[in-house]
Amino acid sequence: MGVFQRVHDLLIEDQVIQASQVHVPAGIATDDQLHMVHEKDFVARFSNGTLNEAEVRRIGFGEVTRHPDLIERTKAEVAGTLLTAELALQHGLACNTAGGTHHAFPSFGSGFCILNDLAVTAKVLLHRKAVDRILILDLDVHQGDGTAFIFRDRKDVFTLSMHAANNFPARKQKSTLDVPLPDGMEDDDYLRTVAEVVSGVLQDFRPDLVLYDAGVDPHADDKLGRLKLTDNGLMRREMQVLDSVMAAGIPIAGNIGGGYHPDLTVLARRHCLLHRAAAQMFVDHKL
Repeated sequence: MGVFQRVHDLLIEDQVIQASQVHVPAGIATDDQLHMVHEKDFVARFSNGTLNEAEVRRIGFGEVTRHPDLIERTKAEVAGTLLTAELALQHGLACNTAGGTHHAFPSFGSGFCILNDLAVTAKVLLHRKAVDRILILDLDVHQGDGTAFIFRDRKDVFTLSMHAANNFPARKQKSTLDVPLPDGMEDDDYLRTVAEVVSGVLQDFRPDLVLYDAGVDPHADDKLGRLKLTDNGLMRREMQVLDSVMAAGIPIAGNIGGGYHPDLTVLARRHCLLHRAAAQMFVDHKL
């Protein structure tokens, strides 16, 4: 969990952002908001620290899953993703220092994800009628299976997952559009695929908002990825995605998604590429 604070600190230290640009949710996600996606019994048992051993094991965090600090942090993360989307609707672009818990299902957590912040955010905004159509653009190396399942019968949410075909989860769900990638794909082929797929979906679906899961686990050094992107490739991806969405006049909310490295500073700097690209977009698009 320390990587999220490290991302924030590096962005300030490296003067990518100023403290005045940092927004903090007024509170944690409410039960009413969480219940738009998650079953009430699951929310209640997670909230009071009584998930059973099998549920805790499936999530992957161990005993800390029941600790009040993790429970509050998890709900704060959902609130942060919602705030990021609200700011994106207001300014055209906003980025989170966390978010992207796409493996969480309505009644259980999985793969280090407990509550699905992307799904809760989408449902809250649709319920408010703040938007009519949302694209969840998931470029994490793992399929966004929880998100795909949650919106499997919805026409107003387009789930696009571009992921390593032979990676977790073993049992994939059906997204609106899945783009499985072969092991070992490198920068140029990957970026060409992203450009073709994203431009087509933007043109055909015409969302009012893009929720972007910018996982950095496609990196060649990521211990849980199977692709071979470089730091430069990830930076090019962020520039390409943000620029194409914003050029279409669509607000985009970026979330850092997954990433795994034993050195938290290395990982945090990789996550910061999203914010570095966003800072450039603010200049290029005169926001």
